[in-house]
Amino acid sequence: MARAKDSGGANAPGNLLVLGVAAILAGAGTGFVGGAFRWVLHELDRLRSGLSGWAQDIPGGILAPVLVCAAAAALAVALVRFSPRSAGSGIGQVEAVYRNQMMPPPLSVIPVRFAGGSLAIGAGLVLGREGPTIHMGSAIGLAVARTARMGRDDVAAMQIALSGAGLAVAFNAPVGGSLFVFEEVTKSFRWRMVVPTLLGVAVAVGCARLIIGDQPDFSVSAVSNPPLFLLPLFAVFGALLGLLGAGYNVVLIRLLAVADGLHRLPGTVRGGVIGAAVGAVVFVDPLAVGGGDALTQLLLAGQAFTVPALLAYLAIRFLAGPLSYAAAAPGGLFAPLLALGALAGVLFGEACRWVFPQLGDQFGTAMAIVGMSTMFAAVVRAPFTGIVLIIEMTAITTVTVPMLVAAGAAVLAAMAVRSAPVYDSLRERSLRINPEWKAEPFPPSPGT
Repeated sequence: MARAKDSGGANAPGNLLVLGVAAILAGAGTGFVGGAFRWVLHELDRLRSGLSGWAQDIPGGILAPVLVCAAAAALAVALVRFSPRSAGSGIGQVEAVYRNQMMPPPLSVIPVRFAGGSLAIGAGLVLGREGPTIHMGSAIGLAVARTARMGRDDVAAMQIALSGAGLAVAFNAPVGGSLFVFEEVTKSFRWRMVVPTLLGVAVAVGCARLIIGDQPDFSVSAVSNPPLFLLPLFAVFGALLGLLGAGYNVVLIRLLAVADGLHRLPGTVRGGVIGAAVGAVVFVDPLAVGGGDALTQLLLAGQAFTVPALLAYLAIRFLAGPLSYAAAAPGGLFAPLLALGALAGVLFGEACRWVFPQLGDQFGTAMAIVGMSTMFAAVVRAPFTGIVLIIEMTAITTVTVPMLVAAGAAVLAAMAVRSAPVYDSLRERSLRINPEWKAEPFPPSPGT
């Protein structure tokens, strides 16, 4: 059922003031929790890389990362038993709650997503930090709204606005986090959503920066504007990534279906097996797994990789992402998609430079940036959010036009092969396999 429209008094200054104050309080909570989560993940990434280096120097060293990663992944899945709504990304759940298809989550998702996400992502599973931060922010917004005894529409506005704050904290991207609310979740623009979103996101990012610092997620040197005659190349690249994104969605949904069929196998065993496989890769090359920030930074910095190495990273991460998600540990999809897009962009850039040798070294960096936003658009189907996120994460605006062209081509290609947006598919799956989470439809509001 569609959410009831705002009544005339809902947008009165007094009502919006209460909503704004509540969003500020919830934004502070989201910022500090999300900032602490990012700090923990940074430290765990550093420890995982150190473990890999240490294991290289001892006989049978591969056993160390295999056992550590298996244990951490299994424990992450075990924690989900205390709050089953904490598995996976959580974005589909946030959207289902907004649509009144699913009951709001309990507060237990906050500690379980924090601890479980730290273990799973820290173990090297190819998962993103944004899923847990979005869901934790949503739960914090919901708790504040209920404490303030708000009406149902304002409760919905708070939990959605603070989910955007969670995304903004995850990527230090306040505008992208705000746009996520309107483009991906609500697909509408109302003052009741604008006020808490702006205030909640601003306060959340400000508080998080006290912990993680105030700088873009990626350090990128200046990139020149690509010549306009190259725009057809970006369109071709976008179409190719649209097909790659559609394939990624297929692999993800099919691996989840396989995992659903293994219901007799304890989740901790499944998580441990996947963690052990990831641990073996950590021993060989830590860049091949994990959220992907370290690899993406190297690509954006112009680090030279051989084409076979780039293809290997792309293939491993293309499969490891859906496989990690199938473990049902807390973790999202966004960050790994950005690494995939950057890899695809650099590979396409190398091919273009082979045909057109006059293209400079900066072209590969430009293609990596375009690839990040385009892969996001292909899989999530929120192109403007993806473009703004990448601009904020890289502080580069010179490739905005190529990003628009590639994103448009990617969306067209994905739609042409009838690939559904990934979070639509995940939301439908959650409702199908967890009927106990479904909400009773709201009766229509008077006068609507």
